[in-house]
Amino acid sequence: MSMIHWCGTGLSAVPGLRRLIENGHDVMVWNRTETKAREAVGDLTNRILAFAPEAVEAAVQPGDVVVSMLPADWHVPLAKIAIAKGAHFVSSSYISPEMRALEDAAKAAGVALVNEVGLDPGIDHLMAHDLVRAYRESDAFDPENALSFLSYCGGVPKIANAFRYKFSWAPVGVLKALRSPSRSIKQFSELNVSRPWDALGRYDAPLDPPETFEVYPNRDSIPFMEEYGFEDGWKVKDFVRGTLRLNGWAEAWKDIFATVETADDAALSKLADDLLAENAYDEGEPDRVVLCVSLKAEKDGEAVWHKTWVMDAWGDERGLAMGRLVSVPVSLAIEAVLNREIAPGVSAAPSDPKLVTRWLDEVQVLAQRLMRVDLA
Repeated sequence: MSMIHWCGTGLSAVPGLRRLIENGHDVMVWNRTETKAREAVGDLTNRILAFAPEAVEAAVQPGDVVVSMLPADWHVPLAKIAIAKGAHFVSSSYISPEMRALEDAAKAAGVALVNEVGLDPGIDHLMAHDLVRAYRESDAFDPENALSFLSYCGGVPKIANAFRYKFSWAPVGVLKALRSPSRSIKQFSELNVSRPWDALGRYDAPLDPPETFEVYPNRDSIPFMEEYGFEDGWKVKDFVRGTLRLNGWAEAWKDIFATVETADDAALSKLADDLLAENAYDEGEPDRVVLCVSLKAEKDGEAVWHKTWVMDAWGDERGLAMGRLVSVPVSLAIEAVLNREIAPGVSAAPSDPKLVTRWLDEVQVLAQRLMRVDLA
C-alpha cells in the first residue's frame, strides 16, 4: 500500500487530512511542530513526525505521494524529492515557473506533480472546465460568438463587520497580494493593472437571493484561456479571474491601500499584527466563501448561452468553510493519483469530465449551496 506523506497541518490542511486517515489510507503526518499536528489529528493517528526534508526523503518509497501544505517555497524542494524517489506530489498552490520546469523530469520518472487542486485555484478550475465543455456541446456553440468568462472567489465574514473582512490566519499574505499587478481581458483588450484598487468593479452574483460584491482581477488571467480549452480563433470579450469582497470593502480599506503602497517589510508586519488583533475570527464564528464562475456567449450583442456556477459556503459544526474547501479537494487529488487517474507530468486541477463531475459532487457536500445557473 502506497503511503501518503502529508506535510503541514495549518488551518487550511486539516479537514482533507482527517478525511484520508478516516478513509483508511496509509498516512504519515509531518509538521514543523509535532504538538500542533497532534492537536489536529492526534485523536485519529499517532503517525506524526517533526518535518525535516531529509527525514521525509529517507521515508519516501516509490509509488508514495508527497503532499505539501507548507508555505510555497517548500513545494519545489519536496517535488524534487518525490521525483528522485519515484513518488508523486500534490499541492494546492499555483504552478510556479520552477514547478513547471520539472515537467520532463516528472514524465521521465513516471510520476504526477499535481497542483492547483484547492479552492482557488482548484474548484474554480473544475467549474471552468465544466462550463467550456457544456458550451462546446451546446447548439449555441459558434467560433464567431463573443465570449465573456468571469471567475471570482473570496473568503468573507459570514457576519459582516465594519472592516468588511476578517482574517483566519496571518494577514501578511493578503497585504502582499495587494501589491501584485494583474493582467486580464476587458472589452476585447488586454488590461494591465499595477494595483487591485485601480481596477475595482461590481459583480452581481446570481445567489439566492442575488447579492452584489466588489471585485478586482488578480494575478495573470490570460494563460488560463489555454488551460480552460479556449481556442486561438475565439473572440474573447472579457476574461477575468479575480477576487471578491463585500460591498464597502474598498472604502473601509482605503487607508490600508495607502500604507501598503509604501510600507517596508517591517511596517507591513506591524500592520498585519494590528489588523489580526482587530479583525480576527472569534472562536466558533463562521467564515463564508463565495465562488462564481461564469461563461457567456453573445451573437450580435445578444446572449445565446450563459451559465454560471455559484457556490456559497460557510463555517458550521465542521469548522471553517475555507479549510474544508481547500483541503478536501487536495485529498481527492491524492486519491486520483493513487488510482492512476492523473497522467505523469506537471498538471493543475483535472479537465477529465468524470473527475470534474465526481469532485464537484463532493464539493456539493462541503458547501451549503452549489448549483449551475442558466442565465441565458
